[in-house]
Amino acid sequence: MALDRRSVLKGAFAAGAAGAVGMTGAGPARASERAEAPPDAVGLLYDSTRCIGCKTCVVACQDANGLPRDTRQDPLHDAPIDLNDRAKTVIKLFRDDDDGRVAFFKAQCMHCIDPGCVNACMLGALQKREHGIVTWDPNRCIGCRYCQIACSFNVPKFQWESAAPKIIKCEMCNHRLAEGLEPACTTVCPAKAVIFGKRADLLAEAKQRIADHPGRYQDHVYGETEGGGTQCLVLAPSNVDYTELGLPDLGDQPTAHLSRTVQHTVYKGFIAPVALYGLLGFVLWKNRRQEALGDGQGEGQSEEERS
Repeated sequence: MALDRRSVLKGAFAAGAAGAVGMTGAGPARASERAEAPPDAVGLLYDSTRCIGCKTCVVACQDANGLPRDTRQDPLHDAPIDLNDRAKTVIKLFRDDDDGRVAFFKAQCMHCIDPGCVNACMLGALQKREHGIVTWDPNRCIGCRYCQIACSFNVPKFQWESAAPKIIKCEMCNHRLAEGLEPACTTVCPAKAVIFGKRADLLAEAKQRIADHPGRYQDHVYGETEGGGTQCLVLAPSNVDYTELGLPDLGDQPTAHLSRTVQHTVYKGFIAPVALYGLLGFVLWKNRRQEALGDGQGEGQSEEERS
């Protein structure tokens, strides 16, 4: 049975009020709690010193996630130069012609332990779900794109060319994991530059590689602590800084932790802003849904049903 406009609006206000109550109960103390990776957290370890830049992982990722080839830069080749609406992972090249330094980098979602995108998403379209993987739910997304602003790694991308746009980001092939398979990128890499496993095991493996080859790597695993920690870890060559690969120089504090502290302090006890936020989310979701359905889908319905 179709809902009328009054029922939906009442539900939106109720959801906003409930959020306000939850926020009030949380308070600054709860907001300051530091997130930790779940015990079963999985991830990827990318070793830049092993990567040969073949981009096989890029193609495998597109195939596994139903994404078209990106030939917009080069009509003859699948050649995305950065993460975009057709590429959830890309291989970038760092080159310094002055001293001959060269290194590759696999850009993708880092699956932060305390993700800024999840904290920014008003309706929970982005969440950390099974094994700590950050996934996107199309049924909750209203296309506000706050996740793009909140991400420290500039990962989420929006399908501007689509009538029913999606947020495109690596979800670590969670649909493959559900079938007992590994992420597509790890199964095709000929040099095993990227491997899949439990985050704890990958971190131990990365540290062991540094210990075994002290002159080969930077003496730090990127993602162990950066931004509160990430489930995708990176090893860089000893002569190339992580920032030169394109990774941001983050402190140990997650951005989501700071924003939560501010929000929970400012809005503590204020039901109206949160209720209005919930209502805004509903309106945006409704408009986006109507756009996706297209003109003419409501023919034969009464005005009350279309509301």
